[in-house]
Amino acid sequence: MKDNLYIRVGTSYFKKVKAPTISGDFNEILVPWNIDTIKQDHGKSFVSRIPKYDGFTCIPSHTDFKQVYSGFYNRYSPLGNHPKEGTIDVTRLFVKHIFGNQFELGLDYLQLLYQKPVQILPILCLVSKERSTGKSTFLKWLKALFENNLTYLTNDSFGSQFNSDWTNKLLICIDEVLFNKEELTERIKYLSTTNYNKLEAKGKDKIEVEFFGKFILCSNNEDNFIKIDAAEERFWVRKIPRLKREDTQLLQKLMGEIPAFQYFLNNRKLITKESSRMWFPPSRIWTPALQNLVKHNRSRVEKELASILLMVMEKYDLDEIDFCPLDAMYAVNQARVKTDLTQIRRILKKEWRLTPKENSLSYEKFIIWGKGEISRETTTGRFYRVKKDFLLENFDETMKE
Repeated sequence: MKDNLYIRVGTSYFKKVKAPTISGDFNEILVPWNIDTIKQDHGKSFVSRIPKYDGFTCIPSHTDFKQVYSGFYNRYSPLGNHPKEGTIDVTRLFVKHIFGNQFELGLDYLQLLYQKPVQILPILCLVSKERSTGKSTFLKWLKALFENNLTYLTNDSFGSQFNSDWTNKLLICIDEVLFNKEELTERIKYLSTTNYNKLEAKGKDKIEVEFFGKFILCSNNEDNFIKIDAAEERFWVRKIPRLKREDTQLLQKLMGEIPAFQYFLNNRKLITKESSRMWFPPSRIWTPALQNLVKHNRSRVEKELASILLMVMEKYDLDEIDFCPLDAMYAVNQARVKTDLTQIRRILKKEWRLTPKENSLSYEKFIIWGKGEISRETTTGRFYRVKKDFLLENFDETMKE
């Protein structure tokens, strides 16, 4: 019916328009429509039959979608595909390729997106220096799976103050990401765990809305596409290998299995239980790719301190070394790298997660002299203790670069 093409929300009229896509499908969108135009096209009496709503809301659901909640029009997009029993052989292989030895966790992640769209989830990062890995295909497949509830952003658009085009989306995907500003990292970290966000459109006042978006980042830069520290637990970083065999019809095959995959997700039992604010415990989503990213985000002061400590341990054949923050500060400054006690203490406590001795005790202090000579002497203080294995594991490779 023609009157179902139009709605009135508050005092504004909208038309439901099906915009064609390159793939031959259609995306239904709401377009502001002038009431005089509606009268010209359909007559004055037609306007009274147009459904009326008090305002917009956005309540996500893929299994029990409702268009109207208490007189408010739901802007979340219903899915066009419907669950249907069938085979998902191609989908299983592809998900296995993306998540590797974390395959079951990957299925849990996708199942939570489908069944519990408001659940906070980790920031999924897919990285690889190689080409033809399937990162972009993964995003296109998710777009086909969640349709209008997924949007693509660029680095610039994410940094923009205007966010009305993505604040109500389930998935916000950023391809070729490179966040070289710390403020962008802090922004995505905040949004990944908050339930509310300020929606801002050009020419309109900010309004507070509920936020349930999840971020997926893709990058060819494995080492430093984003700035994070060693204590960060919100990122799930996976290094994606090259596809063993390039299949030009892979995306079409995956899309053909979407109804069966939806059926599978509806009937599958989660292997994990909610054990953190982002569902998964940090230990379960830790990967070598995350460790590599953290290594390359170490500050110059941190790398210099680790280098000095390793040098002292190698000279005196030590497996661990004791020192106070003042010892470390003098040593790093002696190497002409400026630092202070505040930064040294932050590195030891926050980045290295060390705890000083509760009382002042005797320890062997190291001293770096002007010409690079190293000596040791007995003194007392509330010292920190660092093991050689820790430094080799976290710094050895980055100091060789």
